[in-house]
Amino acid sequence: MTLFDAAESDPRLAGEQAKPLEAKLRTALLKAQYERVQKADRSLLIVLEGIPGGGKGASARLLNEWMDARHIRTVAFDKPSREDKAYPYFRRYWQKLPASGNISIVFGSWYQPLFEEAARKKPDQAVIQAHAEAIRHFETMLVREGIQVVKLWYHLSRDAQKRRTDELRANPETAWQVSPEDTKVWKKFARLRDAAALGISLTNTDHAPWCIIPGADESLRAITTGQVVLSALRRNLRVQSDAFVGTAAVPSSHPVIRLEDLDYDAALDSNEYEGQMAKWQARLANLARSKKFEKLPLILVFEGQDAAGKGGAIRRVTHTLDARQFHAIPISAPTPEELAHPYLWRFWRSIPKPGHVAIFDRSWYGRVLVERVEKYAKPDQWQRAYAEINHFEAQLRDSGALVLKFWLAVTKDEQLKRFRDRETSPFKSFKITPEDWRNRKKWDAYTLAANDVFARTNTPACPWHVLAANDKKHARVAVLEHIVKAVEQAL
Repeated sequence: MTLFDAAESDPRLAGEQAKPLEAKLRTALLKAQYERVQKADRSLLIVLEGIPGGGKGASARLLNEWMDARHIRTVAFDKPSREDKAYPYFRRYWQKLPASGNISIVFGSWYQPLFEEAARKKPDQAVIQAHAEAIRHFETMLVREGIQVVKLWYHLSRDAQKRRTDELRANPETAWQVSPEDTKVWKKFARLRDAAALGISLTNTDHAPWCIIPGADESLRAITTGQVVLSALRRNLRVQSDAFVGTAAVPSSHPVIRLEDLDYDAALDSNEYEGQMAKWQARLANLARSKKFEKLPLILVFEGQDAAGKGGAIRRVTHTLDARQFHAIPISAPTPEELAHPYLWRFWRSIPKPGHVAIFDRSWYGRVLVERVEKYAKPDQWQRAYAEINHFEAQLRDSGALVLKFWLAVTKDEQLKRFRDRETSPFKSFKITPEDWRNRKKWDAYTLAANDVFARTNTPACPWHVLAANDKKHARVAVLEHIVKAVEQAL
């Protein structure tokens, strides 16, 4: 028995059976939806795929009618535009994720390249496996972050598909629903079915399951769709251990970085500083205005202890750039909207397009730094975040972005000196807060967390530049030098 045998038998449900089932189902769906809205602890993502003519569109309309459409967002994705292709592949899907308590229905999902490759006459198995692995990782992270994923494949027999397509095309009021490609499906039905079976088998997991929906009979299709969605709304799903989300460290051959091993005496005198600063700023200014730079998205990440000089270093970088070219993004505690989505969601929204620069003053590393130390994140959340961050940064690099990560480090004594200077300076007093003093009491915990960050996320593709910053002049010049050399190499 094959995956689609039951659906290709084109089962039917008598009208007198469907009506009482529908009435009961609609009530149950509304009740379950409102419970989900009130709890607002998870969201539901429904992926609609299937053979053309199987009823995806009708099912989406049905769900919006049977439930409260105010808490449902239906999203349709066409083939990636030229602009879409300038960003990492999953970016546009991240941007449309549902907030906690809500439901999203997705057409034209991240599955399109997988199914298209599998349906070729001579498919590339390595490409298929790569697509499947990326999808499994993406969906695993979504579920771990509170987004429930249900995937519906609408299927019917070859004869039923052709019949339905012919009927829709013959009626002027429904002909618009049929594309030229839909009319040819019956000719390559076997290949499309086999491609679907392969894609489904590679991406069917307990936490993001596929459900096959018989599509030939409208009543059965509607009832089955409603029952699957109701079951998902009632289910309390948790992801178990998964090979795609782990906490493996960077290979041991990569250099080990520890804050206590830095040379904090590194310094520049004023004359040397002025000459070096002018040199590297001029080179960066010329690079940022070159034709080649128009094709490069540049992402700069700044982390470090409080009062380590991140703001001053960032200002020396932005001084060389056109104001229309960069976006400096200070990261603070997440807003309610951001808390209603996976923690990487707000960073996906700020990825720069080619020719632009995104500068993060603190970043996605908050999950494994402040959220870890202050216990805002549960241990399983921050422990798996290292691998999630590495995967996120790999997607940025694979799409053509240059990612540079800087940690500006000061000693505990130097930080205390800067804190006291801020308290007495009318120009800097706004920079010091009670939270800074509170964080200082956890110096050792933050140092341990930082060293773990370097051990687990200092990858060859996205290495950390950990710079001693007791002397601000030395740190600022070092930042600019690293940026210029990396951009020159990238171009």
